[in-house]
Amino acid sequence: MSAPAGAQVRIVRLAAGGDGVGRLADGRTVFVPRTAPGDLVRLRDVRPAKRFARARIDRVLEPGPDRAPPPCPHYVRDECGGCQLQHLTLAAQLEARRGFVGDALRRLARLDLPDPPIEPAPAPLAYRAKLTLAARHRRIGLHPYGRPDLVFDLERCYIAAGPLQQLWTAARGLRDLLPSNLAQLVLRLDRAGGKHLVARVHGTHVWTSAGELARRLADVGAPATLWWEPEGGSARVLAGAAVAGPHVAVFEQVHPAMGDRVRDFAIAQLGEVAYRRVWDLYAGIGETTARLAAAGAEVESVELDRRAVAYSEAGPPARRHAGRVEELLPRLPDPELVITNPPRIGMEARAIAELARRSPARIVYVSCDPATLARDIVRLGPRYRPGTVRCFDLFPQTAHVETVAVLERQ
Repeated sequence: MSAPAGAQVRIVRLAAGGDGVGRLADGRTVFVPRTAPGDLVRLRDVRPAKRFARARIDRVLEPGPDRAPPPCPHYVRDECGGCQLQHLTLAAQLEARRGFVGDALRRLARLDLPDPPIEPAPAPLAYRAKLTLAARHRRIGLHPYGRPDLVFDLERCYIAAGPLQQLWTAARGLRDLLPSNLAQLVLRLDRAGGKHLVARVHGTHVWTSAGELARRLADVGAPATLWWEPEGGSARVLAGAAVAGPHVAVFEQVHPAMGDRVRDFAIAQLGEVAYRRVWDLYAGIGETTARLAAAGAEVESVELDRRAVAYSEAGPPARRHAGRVEELLPRLPDPELVITNPPRIGMEARAIAELARRSPARIVYVSCDPATLARDIVRLGPRYRPGTVRCFDLFPQTAHVETVAVLERQ
């Protein structure tokens, strides 16, 4: 049975990812982006599957109590996919992100836990220190949600930090000096406030106008380091200021202030670390490793990116290992405590099995995906159960949430 266009649905909650959830007349669940709990909406583009359906809003007939005007014009006009929750009040956004974590832990990990508390960000806009834009047919911008084949021309990103938006405004007016074979444009702020512009290109044709663009950007008050990244190659500096921080391709948090709060909380949950062996897994540029080593811990630090490991070597003494976590853990001495901060896909099954085998007293798991966090808790087995769980609002206006789960050995 298919639902006709124009069907009306009341939205009852939000699902992970930010889509509103309602029920069609035939009983199937329907997922509708850009809806709020309590909304009565008329649907269009209904795409039924066997047990559920997806649709879009044709019209909001009755707004729910948490619906709010989006601050960014692109959100409505271009259906920008960079944010998912701008149509909600800030309070409703926080409740939604708490709910995504609580639901995953209850439904996937079978844990009897309430929605965890969430630490809000100091500001809901102008926080991102990195912006990745797609380039297609001389348009440079973001994708409409659900349409990775399309790109709309971005004027302003309201969640980008002010200096980053200043750089984009200047670069946008000088786009004729960007590579003709541009695939992506990455704008990034480093911890010292330096601006970086990375041109990722199709093929390997050299970017000959980089020097001119660097000069023009400086002339309009937006000096930046310009990087060129050929297809299949590594980014390298072509023009602009010298680089004092880590390589631009090395991962850093896009919301540094909240990232620091997460790190502070996660380290505090380890308890006393002096003279104890601590594993720091997926260590990045070594900020957590440095803090632990300075506190007297015997740190075994593991990170895949060799450039990040090289940068971290300037920190306090620690045993730093470059390679895959799942391959290196069997070679490390037994830990007493573990802090792990894997990518969105979570920890590889072999790494989880090795953690369970070594049986440290406490594992502090920093997660950017509630589903993979729940999965990995299950994989650790019944000996580990969450004590403290706290969420952090690293990504206001979006459906993403950071979580710290303290897993105690039973």
